[in-house]
Amino acid sequence: MVKNIIDVRNLSKSFDISSKKPGIKGTIKHFFKRQKQSLKVIKDISFEIKEGEIVGFLGANGAGKTTILKMLCGLIYPSEGSILVSGNLPYRRKENFLKNITLIMGQKQQLIWDLPPIESFYLNASIYDIDKFEAKKRIKKLSVMLEIDDELFIPVRKLSLGQRMKSELLAALIHEPNILFLDEPTLGLDINAQRNLRKFLQKYNVETNATICLTSHYMKDITSLCKRVICVHNGSISYDGELDLLLKKLSPVKEILIVCRSNQDAIKLEKLGFSVKDKTRNEITIKVENNYIISTLKTILNNFDIEDLYINEPPIDEIIGKILIKKDYDV
Repeated sequence: MVKNIIDVRNLSKSFDISSKKPGIKGTIKHFFKRQKQSLKVIKDISFEIKEGEIVGFLGANGAGKTTILKMLCGLIYPSEGSILVSGNLPYRRKENFLKNITLIMGQKQQLIWDLPPIESFYLNASIYDIDKFEAKKRIKKLSVMLEIDDELFIPVRKLSLGQRMKSELLAALIHEPNILFLDEPTLGLDINAQRNLRKFLQKYNVETNATICLTSHYMKDITSLCKRVICVHNGSISYDGELDLLLKKLSPVKEILIVCRSNQDAIKLEKLGFSVKDKTRNEITIKVENNYIISTLKTILNNFDIEDLYINEPPIDEIIGKILIKKDYDV
C-alpha cells in the first residue's frame, strides 16, 4: 500500500499587514501609530499526497499556491492546523527533513552568477556532505538526463535562460531529494526548453519515485505531468481530484467539423437542429454533448455523403482557464 508522504490538516495562514494614507501626514501618522490588520491567505485546507505522486496546484495569481508550497517546505510557519511531510514538521527545519526535499522557484536562482555551474554543484555537494567522487557521479548522471554536458564549465551569466534553469534543477537535485516542490519551474522558457524540462521531470519521477508538487500557469506543464490537481481559490481548496474528471466537468461538449461533398448537404445538416458553431460553404462545425457523440455520428454518417470528419476537444488552455475564475467544482 502506498503511504501518504504529505499530510495537511485544517491548515491556515494569516499575515499581519499595515496600511497608511498617502502624503506626508499619512507617513508621519503611520510612523507613530501603525494600523494593522490580519489577512488570512490560506483558509482551513486539508489534503494528502501519496509517495510518488505528481500533483499540480492550480489557481489565479494571489490564490495562495506559493504560500502553500512555502509552508510545506518549512520556509514559513502555519498559523493554524498541522503539516506532516515525510513524517516531519517542516517548520522545524530538521536536517533529515531538509536532505529529503528541494524547492525550485522559476523567478529565483541559487547559482553563483560569475562562476560556471560545476562550481555551484560541488558547493552544494559539500553542504549536503556528499564526497567528491559521489558528487561527480551524480553530476554526470543528471547532466546527461538534462542534456547540459557542454554548459557545465561556462559562466552562468553567459548561459541562456533554458540552460540556467536546467543547471538550477541539477543543483537542486544533487542531494537526491525524494520530494520536489516546483513553483513555476518553466517560467520564461521557450517551448523546446519547457518540453525538455517536462520530459526530465517525468523520467526523474519514474526512476526515483520522487513526489512532485508543482505550480504553473503553463497549462501544458499540468496536463503533461499531473494526473491529479488541487485547485486553490482565495486561499481555499475548490477541487482536489483527477484532472481528467475536472476537464470533463468543465468541457461537457465536443466540436465536430464535418466536411460535406456539397454545399446542399451542409445546408441540410444545418437544418437538423444541431448547435452550429460555424459554417463555411460545404464545411460545418457543430457542438455536441459528450453523451450524444456516438448517436450523432451515426445519424450524420448514415444520412449524408461525408468527405471528412474531425472531432475536436476545446483548447485545453480555454478549459483550464475557467478554473482560475470559478469558485467550486462538484465532480
